Amino acid sequence: MKIIETALEFEQRKQTFKTTSERIEASREAKDLILNLNTIYKKEQDPKIMDLMKRLTSIKQKIEKRLKGRP
Repeated sequence: MKIIETALEFEQRKQTFKTTSERIEASREAKDLILNLNTIYKKEQDPKIMDLMKRLTSIKQKIEKRLKGRP
């Protein structure tokens, strides 16, 4: 369950990414956490894990929106 603890820590971390490389690293870390949580969710079917994945996905989407910039 170390993955869940890491995901919760990532969620609580301050989300101020000043440089593009920090945003890219955060996006990749969020994606990795979501995929790992998904494998656990497939086995356990725990709704708490699904809620955590949804929250991480929303954080990841905000980061990626910032990366893409305005058209």
